[in-house]
Amino acid sequence: MKRVIFAFPGELDTPTGGYIYDRRIIEGLQRLGWQVKMLSLGLGFPYPSQDTRKEVAARLQAVAPGALIVIDGLALGVLPEAVAACALTHTVIALVHHPLAYEAGLSLDQAQVFLKTETQALSHVRHVIVTGPATARDLVQSFGVDPESVEVVCPGTARAPLAQGSGSDTLHLLSVGSVIPRKGFDVLLAALAPLADLPWTLSIAGDLSRNDQAPVLLKQDIDRFGFQARVHLLGVVDDAQLEALYRSADVFVLASLFEGYGMAYAEALARGLPVIGSTGGAIPETVPSGAGLLVPPGDVQRLTQALRSVIEDAALRAQLSQGARKAAALQPTWEESAVRFGEILSRQAMLTR
Repeated sequence: MKRVIFAFPGELDTPTGGYIYDRRIIEGLQRLGWQVKMLSLGLGFPYPSQDTRKEVAARLQAVAPGALIVIDGLALGVLPEAVAACALTHTVIALVHHPLAYEAGLSLDQAQVFLKTETQALSHVRHVIVTGPATARDLVQSFGVDPESVEVVCPGTARAPLAQGSGSDTLHLLSVGSVIPRKGFDVLLAALAPLADLPWTLSIAGDLSRNDQAPVLLKQDIDRFGFQARVHLLGVVDDAQLEALYRSADVFVLASLFEGYGMAYAEALARGLPVIGSTGGAIPETVPSGAGLLVPPGDVQRLTQALRSVIEDAALRAQLSQGARKAAALQPTWEESAVRFGEILSRQAMLTR
């Protein structure tokens, strides 16, 4: 029997890209015959309390010696001592979606602390799985990870029906992502401000509870720019609602400052939507030039230009839509991603015997 412990912070049903990845990989492994035991490491990450840290150490040490343990990077990166102790008696695999030190909105001191603790934690693991080539490069270049110890398993993308569009002269722009500083919603609203004379509406679907300040600032921007009737802040939506949003969208836009992969971009491509985004992190590897317009992270003026071009030019939208469909056909399915993940686990398990 193939067995693995999958350790993660918080609740596995949290509606973010990283947790969606974890859930889909776990489901895929189970279909492939793996016995997967889920182990929650508690709440408050990436700023766990001292009590949580102690509890994590106890939970990891309670796992039978020799077990194969995958630890999600959101927790692993701030638990170097617990990871070091666990690695003495278990085979520890790190799963890194993107480095904690690269999260937007951190002070320089906070980023340096994360850089130190992540580097320490990663030095103790047997192997590292990342969700995109850009993250692999970052870990090798900045976190001291051996290139031979890191492998990429990109998120899968479900084959989805193509978007039908709004069917209106007023274009429906769609943005999907948690309202946190890294997603750049302040940049997006500022970029849309000069385009108030053009026919568009914007729907933002994403968790409003992951950051205290970002949703407040976003609502202030909506009021400041007079977008109360044009920008719809939806919060978390269920799968059926999200599918309806994709179906009625004309353009996908997300001004993320950095992404380790960018699952929302991939989902938009799968539906044939023209994409507007940034060049931050792995986004250019997810969104090829023929499928979208990418601008430097945080560049409001360039983002305004990209939005204007796509809103005003129906032929450009059609061209990018065709490019999106071609890009989507090259993306792995979740089944393929789970197979690759399982192969890595099997290989690492064999090395410990």
